[in-house]
Amino acid sequence: MNVWLQITDTAGAVLVFLGAAICLLGVVGMLKLPDVLSRSHAATKPQTLGLLLVLAGVALRLRSGMDLATLALIGFFQLMTGPVAAHLVARSAYRTGQIERGELLFDDLDAQLTEPGPEPGGEPEPGGGSERGRGS
Repeated sequence: MNVWLQITDTAGAVLVFLGAAICLLGVVGMLKLPDVLSRSHAATKPQTLGLLLVLAGVALRLRSGMDLATLALIGFFQLMTGPVAAHLVARSAYRTGQIERGELLFDDLDAQLTEPGPEPGGEPEPGGGSERGRGS
């Protein structure tokens, strides 16, 4: 067997092992952390890094063009969907009151959710309802 193939196979096995260990740490974090935001962080960051390491290890082992393209697509879609899903879980937990708002360092969503809207039963003003920019 070629020495370079043996080196890449060994490096691939090490990457797969490291990726699996990082994924395991993410699962432990999901089980042990106390609140939704911490669990969401533990579910997203280590899982994404662990999966990318596993994909890199498998890519070093397979070395075929079609296999590498498939692994690249898997990595791309993981990077696109993982953070979005975690964001949506955290936002829905915030909106349903499962988050202690006093423990947040910044609460930018509170200003968006508590903006005064039109009064119930009131008529909307003609022209969009904005007093700004009118000459009268």
